[in-house]
Amino acid sequence: MKELRVDEKALSKKYQTNVGMLIRAWKQGIPDREISAKTGITPVKLHLIKQDIELMHRHIRLAQKKLKLQEDQLAGLRPDFF
Repeated sequence: MKELRVDEKALSKKYQTNVGMLIRAWKQGIPDREISAKTGITPVKLHLIKQDIELMHRHIRLAQKKLKLQEDQLAGLRPDFF
């Protein structure tokens, strides 16, 4: 199975900033105001980047769920509902 991940390189190119660094900062719990002050990125742009990342994560989770369901159907398994 191909590993599904957020394409940091594409987002970095789209927003002309280092998205990987922003993700690491958010994971460390650094607030948006502090990131904005240190990097010079506007809070609106940070919000847009965060929204794009969340949307990509949602798409990845849906794709993984769909792939798992297809694999289960091929194996003859039924999903557990109870």
